[in-house]
Amino acid sequence: MSKLINSLTLGFAKGVVKWRWLVLLFSVVAVLALASGGRFLAFTSDYRVFFGEDNPQLQAYDGLQDIYTKTDNVLLVIKPSEGTVFTNKWLQVIQQVTEDSWQVPYSIRVDSLSNFQHTIAEEDDLIVADLVEEAGSLTNAQLKEIEAVAQREPVLARRLISEDSKTTGINITLQLPEDDQIALTEAVEYAEGMATSIEKQYPELEVAVTGRAPLSNSFPRASQKDMGSLIPIMFGIIVLALVGFLRSISGTIVTLMVIILSVMSAMGFAGHTGVKLTPPSAMAPIIILTIAIADCVHILITMLHEMRMGRTKREAIVESLRVNTQPVFLTSFTTVIGFLSLNFSDSPPFGDLGNIAAAGVVAAWVLSMTFLPAVAAIIPFRVKEVKDDASGFMGKFAEFVLVHRTKLLVGMTAVVVIMIAQIPRIELDDRFVEYFDHSIPFRVDSDFARENLTGIYDLEFSVGAVDSGGISDPEYLAKLEEFTLWLRDQPGVVHVNVFTDVMKRLNKSMHGDDESYYKVPEGRELAAQYLLLYEMSLPYGLDLNSQINVDKSATRVSVTLDNVSSENIRGLAVKGSEWLKLNAPEYMYADGSGASVMFAHIADRNIKSMLIGTALAFVLISISMVVALGSLRIGLISLIPNMLPAAMAFGLWGVFVGQVGLAVSVIAATSLGLIVDASVHFLSKYVRARRERGESPEDAVRYSFKTVGMALWVTTAVLMMGFGVLFFSSFSLNADMGLLTAITIAIALAVDFLLLPPLLLLLGGKKPMTNAVPQAAD
Repeated sequence: MSKLINSLTLGFAKGVVKWRWLVLLFSVVAVLALASGGRFLAFTSDYRVFFGEDNPQLQAYDGLQDIYTKTDNVLLVIKPSEGTVFTNKWLQVIQQVTEDSWQVPYSIRVDSLSNFQHTIAEEDDLIVADLVEEAGSLTNAQLKEIEAVAQREPVLARRLISEDSKTTGINITLQLPEDDQIALTEAVEYAEGMATSIEKQYPELEVAVTGRAPLSNSFPRASQKDMGSLIPIMFGIIVLALVGFLRSISGTIVTLMVIILSVMSAMGFAGHTGVKLTPPSAMAPIIILTIAIADCVHILITMLHEMRMGRTKREAIVESLRVNTQPVFLTSFTTVIGFLSLNFSDSPPFGDLGNIAAAGVVAAWVLSMTFLPAVAAIIPFRVKEVKDDASGFMGKFAEFVLVHRTKLLVGMTAVVVIMIAQIPRIELDDRFVEYFDHSIPFRVDSDFARENLTGIYDLEFSVGAVDSGGISDPEYLAKLEEFTLWLRDQPGVVHVNVFTDVMKRLNKSMHGDDESYYKVPEGRELAAQYLLLYEMSLPYGLDLNSQINVDKSATRVSVTLDNVSSENIRGLAVKGSEWLKLNAPEYMYADGSGASVMFAHIADRNIKSMLIGTALAFVLISISMVVALGSLRIGLISLIPNMLPAAMAFGLWGVFVGQVGLAVSVIAATSLGLIVDASVHFLSKYVRARRERGESPEDAVRYSFKTVGMALWVTTAVLMMGFGVLFFSSFSLNADMGLLTAITIAIALAVDFLLLPPLLLLLGGKKPMTNAVPQAAD
């Protein structure tokens, strides 16, 4: 079987060289056909794409959105450089901006300080009118009264007016077509244009633009920004690295051609399969650029080595393919397994990333075995022949490892134990505003809003009543008021918007504005009459549909939270539900939901879902290693350097960072396929030396370092630089994933060079290995 495989590999290699022009033409045509799918690529603007269709938090939130007015919004936050907003000048500006906000595309409601529907009693009549009218002619006494009303009105205070009266907000509710990037961008850019125009006209004002719509629009913005900046940076790093490591202009050119064609193939595949790009999946080109280099480097380094030793270029190409076909296939196969395991992720964008990256890895493998040798056989390579190409550095390094094997085994074991012991220090936290760095306007403006006006995270409950119209029932209103008071007393709660505040204000107004009546009405019929009278008095666009459902059998409780952790959001949602269960009638029970709750659960849910995917990937990769290496003993030993790096990287992260989000849940799977590459090449050379050359374990270790050590340095350095570039992404999930993966890859090389050889010498056996399974020839 060994002779047959070697014969087939040799025949394939010779065929590629012989029919190089035909192979080149076929490869290019195939890539162009696949790459044509790129015209179908588009970015998605819906943050819901981060959640699977069966995600319970998403289902609960969509259910809430179906009952009440949707909460897609733009919040304009306005702050004068000096003084409060309660001046004639600034109230006039707020009035004008409120009117202009109705022109924002897809706006269906505008709420502000000026158009707040204030209620007062005049004898037996209920007067409902804008809080601010004819702002330019208001007296000082009227200004003070407006400020007093705004600060004591729960609907406004800490929501649309700050405690110090220096900042106000104008909330624009949008009715956007589902996942329509053009409509979303149109609305957000119009609002941003308004903000710019206001600041230009009034330099004393600072205007920020935040809200759910700017959040959604920031995802494609971050993707496009990263693709426009990071890919060119990565490409430049690759060119410099290849020139430095290969010391061959021809080798650099052919490698660049392979990685470009690999990226084109992968992105075309994404277009043909209907993938919509998100910040994670948009980083696939950088990952493919990085990974595609590895196959090329191994093939080219062997080829250049053979040429330096006196072989002709074509002979060197054939020998390189013969030597590297099996390990290159195995490393590509295990990398594909690792990326495909991301399909177990509860967050679809990571599944998309895995599929695109896997397609790129397959394309890179095929092109490395066909296009690369075909082009190498055509273009000239200038290589200086040497008599002895022994790797001095790697030879000395091998001797160091052999001499200090026991110390390295004990020392590395201690390091492994210490690093893994730090994993419990990691805390999971996902705050969607902090997904973006300060180069994204949404992050800057959201921070401004939080610091000056109100919170940025939300928690919502749909609290049901006993029957249609039941929201007017005194028992329901009393319990809803108790629930509201409990919520307002919870840490991190900035504001609670609740229906009882409307009813208390109406009850007070209907009793001559007597403060003693600022409480929920005592009779159901009376409360229903107040509500009907109030709704009939409201102007167009300012109804209560955002708070009550159609048949008045449920109301919405909207809680605004400060910059609290995911754990706190999850905890408050659970505690709120438990409070209703224990203290309110059964029909009032409600689960906490909202976009913040969805993001608060995403890392935890994704880790659980990825446990299956990672475990399956590990089993498949382990089986592949055992079969390919032809030794159960060596295959089992290989599990150690494949398992430890990710765990050690998490421990290191726990010490220096301590906090991770959604990205951590996919690191183990993505890095698993990558860290296997080094151990595959090292062990394949070790087994070949033992099996085919009959060498001792010590000499086999020397042989592995000599033949593949330098290539592993090169590929690891390139992989680290490639994933390290992601650290500069404006999207924190990509930055965390890139940095943690780079750390994992670096640790993997250290384990393969410092721990794996001592393990092989200790556990690999002393008896000669039989040629049970064919190995790649050197």
